[in-house]
Amino acid sequence: MIYKVYYQENVLEVPVRENTKSLYIEASSEREVRYALKDRKYNIEFVQLLEGNHLSYEQASENYKVEKI
Repeated sequence: MIYKVYYQENVLEVPVRENTKSLYIEASSEREVRYALKDRKYNIEFVQLLEGNHLSYEQASENYKVEKI
């Protein structure tokens, strides 16, 4: 399954929407995604499962690069 992770790079700062970044990860569950990213010290805002048309839309983006964990 493919997950889109919305995060802030600095865990010590207050989240600001304009500074939110995203990445795509292939994993079997949201828990596995969060566990894999715990060493990066990201302030994870939201982990979203991508399926169907939403996944197709994201795959068409030039920023679509999937990390496998």
